[in-house]
Amino acid sequence: MDFELPEELRILKATLRRFVDNELIPIERETTDGEKIKPHYLERFERRARELGIWQLDVPTEYGGGGMSTLARAVVWEELSRTIAIPARGEGITGPSARGILYSLQGEMKEKYLLPLLRGEKKACFAQTEPDAGSDPGSMRTTAVRDGDHYLINGVKRFITGAGDADFMQLMVATDRTKGSRGGISCFIVDMDAPGVKLGACYETMMGDKPWEIVLENVRVPASHRVGAEGEGMRFGQQWLNIGRVKHGARALGVAERCIEMATSYAKQRSTFGRPLAERQAVQRRARTPTSPNITPTKWRSKPPTSACRSTVVSHSPPIFRSKRCGGSSAATASPKARAR
Repeated sequence: MDFELPEELRILKATLRRFVDNELIPIERETTDGEKIKPHYLERFERRARELGIWQLDVPTEYGGGGMSTLARAVVWEELSRTIAIPARGEGITGPSARGILYSLQGEMKEKYLLPLLRGEKKACFAQTEPDAGSDPGSMRTTAVRDGDHYLINGVKRFITGAGDADFMQLMVATDRTKGSRGGISCFIVDMDAPGVKLGACYETMMGDKPWEIVLENVRVPASHRVGAEGEGMRFGQQWLNIGRVKHGARALGVAERCIEMATSYAKQRSTFGRPLAERQAVQRRARTPTSPNITPTKWRSKPPTSACRSTVVSHSPPIFRSKRCGGSSAATASPKARAR
């Protein structure tokens, strides 16, 4: 299996690396106000996103977007996450986007919700998590009961990102609790200003994100606002969550790369007792990847282990950070005392 990026994505990655290093990192401590990018910086960054070809990268081409593949998007998310100039959660600099749920809308619903969202005229949030149903959506207690041409919805959603600014939510509810996640969950489009919808607590998080609690009390929603058939909500929810998992994984990789870069740079500059930290074995060991010294994060591929040196370090570490002690004894040939240690 070949883990090398295609040439066009290597070019994109290098271009974004220069953009982040030269234009974002130097000003990264002054671009945000809380969880949002300051307006004048946002306008500037969005203009550059258009020039770099990453504007609306995950919007299909038939809607005027970039239509990038999942791998291409992962490359973009990874590189942009190497800086704190852009918030870790919420809106970024690549423009309005929508997930698979909204692309399922037809007719009037499409005109009312999807298209205004893509034009930047409306904002949406995804509401699934509950106090007692996080990773187990089948246990959710928010219910939708059919009442003629409407559904009556009651329940509480928690940790909902973007709820404070959203015009509508993509709401996951239980229409048959006996079936759980196997046909018992449905998806609805619900306006945030609908009678009975209230914002509850706003939570502070370590990521700078401020998710909300949403309380729903006897909210009447037209049956026409149900997405798909009754019981298909789990399928729509996974469409949203699966690409989100890729996105957060790519972001985490970008953060980790930057941390390694900063750590190695500092270790080369800082000296104690007449020697740089980078020349000390204890620091060199910490520069290795947590799981395997043979994994190269920046190239997304694994390299064959070498028998010449037991202290192999990730290939992007500076030369001064690489151990010069090679050819040591293996555990199999070491003395009993050495093995005991």
